[in-house]
Amino acid sequence: MNTSDTQLQKGLKKRHMTMIAIAGVIGAGLFVGSGAVIHTAGPGAILSYAFAGMLVIFTMRMLGEMAAVNPTSGSFAHYAYEAIGPWAGFLIGWLYWFFWVIAIALEATAGAAIIQYWYSGVPLWLMSLILTVLLTLTNIVSVKSFGEFEYWFSLIKVVSIILFLVVGISIIFGITPTFDPIGLTNLIGQGGFMPNGFAAVLMGVVIVIFSFMGTEIVAIAAGESAEPKKAITQATNSVTWRILIFYVGSIAVVVTLLPWSSSDILQSPYVAVLDYIGIPAAAVIMNFIVLTAVLSCLNSALYATSRMLYSLAEKGEAPKRFLKVNKKGAPVQAILAGTFFSYIAVIMNYVSPDKVFMFLVNSCSAITLILYLTIAVSHLKTRRKVEKENPEALVVKMWLFPYLTYFTIVAISALLVAMFFIESMRVQIIFTLVLTIIVLLFYFFTQRKKTKEANKDGLVSIHEDVKDYYT
Repeated sequence: MNTSDTQLQKGLKKRHMTMIAIAGVIGAGLFVGSGAVIHTAGPGAILSYAFAGMLVIFTMRMLGEMAAVNPTSGSFAHYAYEAIGPWAGFLIGWLYWFFWVIAIALEATAGAAIIQYWYSGVPLWLMSLILTVLLTLTNIVSVKSFGEFEYWFSLIKVVSIILFLVVGISIIFGITPTFDPIGLTNLIGQGGFMPNGFAAVLMGVVIVIFSFMGTEIVAIAAGESAEPKKAITQATNSVTWRILIFYVGSIAVVVTLLPWSSSDILQSPYVAVLDYIGIPAAAVIMNFIVLTAVLSCLNSALYATSRMLYSLAEKGEAPKRFLKVNKKGAPVQAILAGTFFSYIAVIMNYVSPDKVFMFLVNSCSAITLILYLTIAVSHLKTRRKVEKENPEALVVKMWLFPYLTYFTIVAISALLVAMFFIESMRVQIIFTLVLTIIVLLFYFFTQRKKTKEANKDGLVSIHEDVKDYYT
């Protein structure tokens, strides 16, 4: 296989990387899933998002440091491979691939459900199939087309959130003449800031942490950027304000404007706020924005799965055929492999549409925490190695190393343990652990097979040498 047949092209421009970095954190979970968190923790949901966001900020800082030193497709799986061992790279690479493969099916299903709001006559399974095929074609064309679609999807998300924040803050402080100042009534006057106690806030953290998945894609994309180190540095430096503004800021606006116990918040907090403000067709507008977020996630999921599979194939941990790229530098077979579960989900949607969504969610929820934990442990070992061998390469540095790295490891481990004691999440953590064990068993099985083949080749070689000697 020629190098040109396996070489990813650096087709992502600076504006693509900038927008992916800014809006990669904004998913459908913010627009829809935040209602459940607010209903659980009350106004204390602000703390849930702030604490979860802090862990993500620390993790992305560590990942940014490693990516700036060594930008590569597959990034954190590669860093785990080098820092912890081949088994860790194999494990996190395949778990991450599985997560986004499920996400492809999940986002396609969610997108189809939203489109049914306008076109109720189209079956859910058919619309999810159409969305998957369309965005698969977008990714196959070239990495530039992925970047272009993601740029415009992300721009819509960013503009929507900024407008939401501007309007919400103006109402809260009485700048808008048609509304009186809200004050702190909804924050502390509806049973207090933490009406269900601090335990509910911590439970909110466990729920929230999963909605941040996607922030790490910029580290994967850096390998196909013309200026990878510069892109990584800018993205890492901006992750703090992105999370504070888009997540913590918007949730603070929601719980300040509306009573946390409102049934409308549970269904869709952003639609509820738009209705409160008096914006006509609030549900239609919000559905369009959420659809954009879903399509963005679907687009990113297809990209992330293919590049991780490409990275695994580079290390010989996936079939070599996934290294093959088309004339535009897109790994076509790796992209198509990522849609496999989506097509299965289409069939499941046709047979049993009411159970598909929850099955997909339960299949991969705790993988986020395992990923973040692996990044933190990899950073702990990588940083010390770089400091000894090449300290000038540390253009991005984790703050207060190693203390904040240790803190992140302990906090994420505590969240994983907490999932066993939260009844609604116990199935998710058990399922993920079973999946982890299966992947590790598969690793040891393949390694044993490789060792046997290597020994066999060695014996054949010795036999040939002896034969040549006597003849």
